[in-house]
Amino acid sequence: MTIYSLHANRGKSQILATFDSPKGVESSTVTSLSSPDLAAPIVDALNRISALATVPLSVFDHRERKVNHYPHRHLAALTDREARIDLLLTGAHSLWYEYVCLELYRSLSDLDAATAVVPPPVLTAITVELETEVRELRNALAEYSEGIAVPETEDRRDWDFGHPFVAYDGGMEMLGTEMREQLDRFEDGISSEERAQSVADLRVLVTAYAQCSSEQAALDSRPLSIFSEPYDSDGYYLTVHMPEPRKREAATWEIEIGHWEPDDPEDEDCSSATGSSDVRCELPAPPTADGLTRLLDEVEQQPSILAKWAGMQVGAILDGTEFVVTHSYHD
Repeated sequence: MTIYSLHANRGKSQILATFDSPKGVESSTVTSLSSPDLAAPIVDALNRISALATVPLSVFDHRERKVNHYPHRHLAALTDREARIDLLLTGAHSLWYEYVCLELYRSLSDLDAATAVVPPPVLTAITVELETEVRELRNALAEYSEGIAVPETEDRRDWDFGHPFVAYDGGMEMLGTEMREQLDRFEDGISSEERAQSVADLRVLVTAYAQCSSEQAALDSRPLSIFSEPYDSDGYYLTVHMPEPRKREAATWEIEIGHWEPDDPEDEDCSSATGSSDVRCELPAPPTADGLTRLLDEVEQQPSILAKWAGMQVGAILDGTEFVVTHSYHD
């Protein structure tokens, strides 16, 4: 609903809120800080919060070939600290919506960290800004869904379904149509109990990805997994797969170590290659996010350890972790 930006003004770093209004696109000053180093993290967090709060209200839920709206329970967390924990621990509406809630929780935490070192008046201004954003979104929703007229005020912010006025530097892949549709396909045909478990699994996967120190790890939605191939790994890689309820052969958490084999051994540039599995760890119970984070950090800090793990036998424990090799493809 709102785009935040940073502007230099008379030696200060000014945070501006830009939004649609009955008069067109307008801007207002949120607050000013002494340096861009203090203001930039706040602008970043506010843009993510705005996008995460607004987009679920602006798209249809097309699961099961129906046309529904997504919940708006996440809005409470922007102004009520006690409601934040619900973003993290409760709810199983859908994989995509609960993913949004998880990212919103993280963005609000980032805002807390960014405002922990600012003067009290700045913190008050940020609080007022979030209250304004939530109030205007609720007013617009009431007009859209119930026909309740929006109060005419000088600082009114307009919102239109299907046209969210939000931006985040570089974009947010998880808010895009492709990610939403991919997650919808993942849960197509599963029971409510399976959906609740998949949401819990997704929280573990996404949290581990967010916590790990690896700059090479990537979160993939096809299938839902984390892929890590750090520099100096000599062509070895690691993949963490969360369970897929619809696939019996992929119904458990799995950790796979593999390597790339050139499609043409005589091609010195190795222009194309195919992944080949070396070992796999099927987990008897869901892992913790911290356990997966330690695994990913171990790979980041010691890329060569992947080659060692790839040669392990069934029953061996991956160094520095609690994960046991259950399948070896070189026996």
